[in-house]
Amino acid sequence: MNSRQIQRAIGASGIQASAVGLGTWAIGGWMWGGTDEQASIRAIEASIDAGVSLIDTAPAYGLGRSEEIVGKAIKGKRDKVVIATKCGLNWHSGKGNHFFDQDGKPVHRYLGADGIAYELDQSLRRLGTDHIDLYITHWQDPTTPIAETVAALEKLKAAGKIRAIGASNVNPEELNQYVAAGQLDAIQERYSMIDREIEGTLLPITQRNDVATLSYSSLALGLLTGSIEPGRAFSGDDQRKDNPRFSASNRQKVATLKQAIQPISDQHKASMAQIVIAWTLAQPGITFALCGARNPEQALDNARAGEVRLSSEERTSIDKAIAMHLNQMDA
Repeated sequence: MNSRQIQRAIGASGIQASAVGLGTWAIGGWMWGGTDEQASIRAIEASIDAGVSLIDTAPAYGLGRSEEIVGKAIKGKRDKVVIATKCGLNWHSGKGNHFFDQDGKPVHRYLGADGIAYELDQSLRRLGTDHIDLYITHWQDPTTPIAETVAALEKLKAAGKIRAIGASNVNPEELNQYVAAGQLDAIQERYSMIDREIEGTLLPITQRNDVATLSYSSLALGLLTGSIEPGRAFSGDDQRKDNPRFSASNRQKVATLKQAIQPISDQHKASMAQIVIAWTLAQPGITFALCGARNPEQALDNARAGEVRLSSEERTSIDKAIAMHLNQMDA
């Protein structure tokens, strides 16, 4: 393993993983305009070879497609990876709260014990493993008390099927309920230079309770890579199509930020994406940064961010540039 990769703890679980994690939503294809399985497998393999041990996936990413691809890529390498996957979005039953439709199938938020047990077995099969390192409730189910959900997860933990418990897309009240119900090791929430709301809502709670935070959309769906040209168009079911976040105005603001932090990028011989990820990992309360990659080149670029160490002066300079250039982004 690349010894220069920052290693951090997943709460009080005793599990260590690379601070830069590979997010595999795009690899599932859904809402990303499809997927290339072979390129995706090479991206995962490149990440592992570069020392990235944390791989995050979910059944909902392409109705099992992402997990299947991850399973193929980690075959024979299970001891090198920390797998995070999720439960609570299912299409096998009508229980719970209808959330959305995917490929013509209704997907429900359901975190009852029977649903969790079924989903876990399906994930283990798709991933080709006998345990999940970090098992995360994907979206919260308003029909099941959180205490019941935690009890079901702790039973699976006692059976050795999962090693740590996480929750995603929670509000402060829900997070406090998880902490009160049992040992919560991590949360996974949207966080980036332009999505910082959790700094004042969730992070004070996690920092008081030894709960790790995994940021998703750390690069704001690719906007903060600085590599999306102003005229690029998105097609098909790509969620960035007609998304105001990707307006020409926003892309120009990111381009201006890129120019402002270019001296820091040059100093570290790093891309803008690497600097953005390194900045994210330097924020109080942010433990891991999940970054998507659909080919080996993107995977290696993201992995390199785990070797970048920003000085306090550099972080202050970046903070000033963010305040100056990313204010009043189109929502």
